[in-house]
Amino acid sequence: MKFTDFGFDPRLMEGIDASGYENATPVQEQVIPLIMAGKDVIASAQTGTGKTAAFLLPLINKIITDPHEDHTNNALVIVPTRELAVQIAQHMEGLSYFTSVSSIAVYGGGDGNAFVQEKKALSHGADVVICTPGKMMSHIKMGYVKLAGLKYLILDEADRMLDMGFYDDIMFIIDSLPKKRQNLLFSATMPHKIRELARKILHHPEEVNISISKPPEKIKQEAFIVYETQKIPLVKHLLSKKDFKSVLIFCSSKISVKQLTRDLKRARFLADEIHSDLDQPKREEVLIQFKSGRLPILVATDILSRGIDIDNIDLVINYDVPHDGEDYVHRIGRTARAAAEGSAYTFVTVKEQRKFMSIEKLLGKPVPKAIVPEELGETPAYNAAPSGGGNRNFSKPRRFQNNNKR
Repeated sequence: MKFTDFGFDPRLMEGIDASGYENATPVQEQVIPLIMAGKDVIASAQTGTGKTAAFLLPLINKIITDPHEDHTNNALVIVPTRELAVQIAQHMEGLSYFTSVSSIAVYGGGDGNAFVQEKKALSHGADVVICTPGKMMSHIKMGYVKLAGLKYLILDEADRMLDMGFYDDIMFIIDSLPKKRQNLLFSATMPHKIRELARKILHHPEEVNISISKPPEKIKQEAFIVYETQKIPLVKHLLSKKDFKSVLIFCSSKISVKQLTRDLKRARFLADEIHSDLDQPKREEVLIQFKSGRLPILVATDILSRGIDIDNIDLVINYDVPHDGEDYVHRIGRTARAAAEGSAYTFVTVKEQRKFMSIEKLLGKPVPKAIVPEELGETPAYNAAPSGGGNRNFSKPRRFQNNNKR
């Protein structure tokens, strides 16, 4: 289906053409007509399926074609992270370039000037406000946010927001909105808590399921079974054996991010880090350098596992095993975007093996186990058939030959 088939306003079509869009993705094909018809929607769609444009395009079209109040905030897009708020705002700016639709991203971590700009926009009214829950709630509590004329509410990455503990913030914001509005909820997964949230805020919603539960086949997945102390030496070995242009390394804690980044810099790798301890300008600077290719290696917490649109990553390393299968899919889904191919390596320690087995169960097949270089020492065996007998199923540590012709 082509974008010309949706009946968008010509001003919006100019932005679509300028952005290089021609054919709609499956989620866009299913969701856009429902939103255009004024329906509430609950959609299961992961990053990379085109869901951002799936709600931005009909939203922009409705704002420029349907009557609405002036000097009020017309649409609210709530997202879990600052990075996703910035990305959606940039996407919005490109698509709405030839229209008069105004938008602003509202998120924490900015300076005094950012607060002044946010307050001015929220008190005078913006067509589309893209925000993080905590920051938006703070503005609302100060009493100047104009919400009486709001017509559209979008929750993006809803499962992630609930995982991050934003439920109370979200409900506070929703209780401040007009009861009559169009509601859209997007989530990568549909656990019970998302269904409960949907029942509270959606009215007779249409349901769309474009969830991708498994990573693309073109991602080359491998797991390294290691001891914790072997992780940093293995990262250095992998990065030195091949000239990767863009590498994203996920760690489960800020401490691991900082330690690994420090060691890589000492080894003269061009690497930097991104996590919640950095202020917003620094995070944006690092992300810009990584996106542009000036920074080849980025070490990050899960803050980048969802919602960041970077197409040229050729290697993802899971320094720690992700918490669950869905997080694994999101992490390694940062590579092999568009038509590219990519690799994903996961380091699995003894205590993480059961967790990794559950990920393999979700994938429906085992992830190939890669050979650890001999110079890194003995490695644990992988317990492929866990039982209740503790570690009795583990074989003795093995020493592998350094055979890297994989």
